Amino acid sequence: MKTDFKFSNLCGTVYRKGNVVFTPDGNSIISPVGNRVTVFDLVNNKSETLPFENKRDIRRLALSPNGNLLLSVDELGQTLLVNFRKRTVLHYFNLKDKVRDIVFSPDGRYFAAALGRNVQVWHSPGYVREFAPFVLHRTYAAHYDDVTSVSWSPDSRFFVTAGKDMVAKVFSVDPIEGFVPATLTGHRHAVVSAWFARDMRAVYTVSADGAVCVRRFRLQGVDENLTFGEFPIVTSDNDDDEEKPRTIWYTESRHYAQQSARVHSAAFNWATNLMVLGFTNGVFGIWEMPDFNLVHTLSISRKQINTIAINPTGEWLAFGAAKLGQLLVWEWQSETYVLKQQGHFYDMSCVAYSGDGQYVATGGDDAKLKVWNALSGFCFITFSEHTSSVTAVQFTKGSQVVLSASLDGTVRAYDLVRYRNFRVFTSPTPVQFTSLAVDPSGEIVCAGCQDSFEIYVWSMQTGKLLDVLSGHEGPISALAFRPDGLSLASSSWDKSVRFWDVFDRTKVVERMEHSHEVLALAYRPDGKELCASTIDGQIHFWDVAMAAPAGSIEGRRDIAGGRSATDRQTAENSSAGKSFTSLCYSADGTAVLGGGNSKYVCLYDRRSRILLRKFQVSQNQSLDGVQHKLNSRNMTEAGPRDLIDSDGIDSDSEKHVDRSLPGVRSGDKSNRVLKPEVRTRDVKFAPTGRQWAAASTEGLLIYSLDETLVFDPFELDADVTPDSIRDLVRTGDYLRALVNALRLNEQHVIRSVYESVPPKDVALLARAFPAVYVERLLKFIAHAMESSQLLELHLKWVSELLTTHGGFVKTRSVALQPVLRMLQRNVVRLHQDIGSVCDKNYYSLGYLLRQSKHVPEAQEGTDGDVDMHQVFADFSDDGE
Repeated sequence: MKTDFKFSNLCGTVYRKGNVVFTPDGNSIISPVGNRVTVFDLVNNKSETLPFENKRDIRRLALSPNGNLLLSVDELGQTLLVNFRKRTVLHYFNLKDKVRDIVFSPDGRYFAAALGRNVQVWHSPGYVREFAPFVLHRTYAAHYDDVTSVSWSPDSRFFVTAGKDMVAKVFSVDPIEGFVPATLTGHRHAVVSAWFARDMRAVYTVSADGAVCVRRFRLQGVDENLTFGEFPIVTSDNDDDEEKPRTIWYTESRHYAQQSARVHSAAFNWATNLMVLGFTNGVFGIWEMPDFNLVHTLSISRKQINTIAINPTGEWLAFGAAKLGQLLVWEWQSETYVLKQQGHFYDMSCVAYSGDGQYVATGGDDAKLKVWNALSGFCFITFSEHTSSVTAVQFTKGSQVVLSASLDGTVRAYDLVRYRNFRVFTSPTPVQFTSLAVDPSGEIVCAGCQDSFEIYVWSMQTGKLLDVLSGHEGPISALAFRPDGLSLASSSWDKSVRFWDVFDRTKVVERMEHSHEVLALAYRPDGKELCASTIDGQIHFWDVAMAAPAGSIEGRRDIAGGRSATDRQTAENSSAGKSFTSLCYSADGTAVLGGGNSKYVCLYDRRSRILLRKFQVSQNQSLDGVQHKLNSRNMTEAGPRDLIDSDGIDSDSEKHVDRSLPGVRSGDKSNRVLKPEVRTRDVKFAPTGRQWAAASTEGLLIYSLDETLVFDPFELDADVTPDSIRDLVRTGDYLRALVNALRLNEQHVIRSVYESVPPKDVALLARAFPAVYVERLLKFIAHAMESSQLLELHLKWVSELLTTHGGFVKTRSVALQPVLRMLQRNVVRLHQDIGSVCDKNYYSLGYLLRQSKHVPEAQEGTDGDVDMHQVFADFSDDGE
């Protein structure tokens, strides 16, 4: 089994805090998710998480106008310079202060960062090697309180800043003769944002109370209407000396957004002259400037809108609500959602893959069950019938039904075809369910509870309670059916694992004793072995047939995490988080994956009992338990400095900060911020074996095998080169060319040879194809079906290979199971996509032909339907 799993995507969380940014083409949106960056492709309906991490939660993002450079700034001002197109980090830099806003100039030569009361303008890094990619151009200090936003002029010569001191200021990047930095006053609350008009003849400012001011520019003694930035030379009446007139700003008009809430975020678009304001009650409004004509208002959230972005053409509006984890993209002209995604409110507690690996279901402490598309990373359905935390989820074998258990005392079954809750399983007395299992046939549902120590058995068809399995003396921690469905295994805090025959209660219940409380268990895919984890950090293996121990793994040191901010002991001496709370076998049964209340996920080899890989799910220092050692300088009289909300920049306590005394800036020391603890509550391998998922504090982390850059030659000879393979293709020797390409194992060479094979020769090549390469070719076809459009070629190869080499595939069914599942998933997906398109075209053509005058009345039946076969035949005859 390959172990080179790498982080590939982050699902379950779409937005945490910070600002969202559109790409220059307007087709994708970039969102900060914790200390990572996720890109949502709004056209192709895909999401991608970039392969880098900041040290802490990201506060601000800035993308250069050409879309090449991305600046990612965390809570403490540490900045990553990223090549956005190649997804690589170019440079690390520290701005040494908390950044409230950062934005590139329209020409891309500078970027401005708001640091406290000051604004720093830096030269944009180039594409050549530099000793210091970040070069400070100038620091502007004029505000008496924190700067809230920075906005550039269209010509990149000026920028306007807004601050909490209720003023906006206009600065120039370079000194300009006759220009003096201007201060725009008149607001009674903190200025949220300010922008230049596209023609640079006005500046728009908006404050927290909803007041919007339109400022105009003129020169003293000059009556003509000039564009800001033009300072003509005038001649004095007394002498012939030339002098520059003084610039004057005046308030042309003042407007008010009639909302009962405060303005929390704002955005302006030069292409459409639209101003969008987001309020603390979840309402946003669109106004046309400079007349402040109301275009549209809508309530999109129950909490405040933290960020707003407008794409370059002004058609799409993006909104982020940190309290609910919402990310919305709204097309205001058609009043439709382009994107509407929301993660779990609180921690994600459980995860499950569908049988074909196409869907991933997650349950959370917010009592919601979400189903995600494993390929696109988007959530397509949310079930909210539960009233308490969801503790376990499970798919049936056909992947058309997903079940969830909850602390509200119910187990619910959901239909993924009609998207409805069609079964509710309850117990005679109220209990709290913590574990769930479904037999392979999908007919029997079992759930274990934590208060009465019993296991309840229901029928899926009737929904009736069939049996209650009692005998455990502690809470039920896990349930699992054997893959053949003959027995049910349960683990409990009473230090035992029991085997139940749910179909024949006359059989004796087997009991396997452990020395400590059992937290999790899992069956090997062949059903011959079972592993269980105990609270002392060990993983015990049991031979199911003999009911005897088969070995153990001491994983206490491997799973041990970091030190919490409130711990009195070091990480080495602490006993917390040193056990596995979730276990899972790989698809081929050769490895065991374990996760717990720490930042690590461990992968062990089943036979040798050694640690293969240890994955750190997060390096985000904004989470508790990431660091092994704490800095004593961060400990204050009021507690750890990281837990004190000193400025309220990211919380609602900002308006409660104590500023009654002059000079007081630290606020109330009793205010606290929540620092979530890093942990992994559930881990699952995909049925294909190519990826695994972890339900962690950050969200649903997906790790996949990176097979594109791996050089793994198989029976490689000296004469097997890309040039020799191309020569074989040109001569028509496709069989040797394809075998040599598989030996060389370069993906682009395999693809070029595979696509050059004529479809009519596939049957002949499949009969002569060596059986030893069948698995490698099927795996390549399964990968190619995800991106290639050669559907006929793929299906012919799969059909001929499975028909010709059916005996070989059957004898190696266990080893080929992940590949066959991946093929099944892609074939089903293509069938659904093409089927929907064909149905739509079929009925559209029928409607059009029926409405046309060329359809004879004789073709209509008695019920008014059209005989489509006759219509298409006539249609073809007319075309000829």
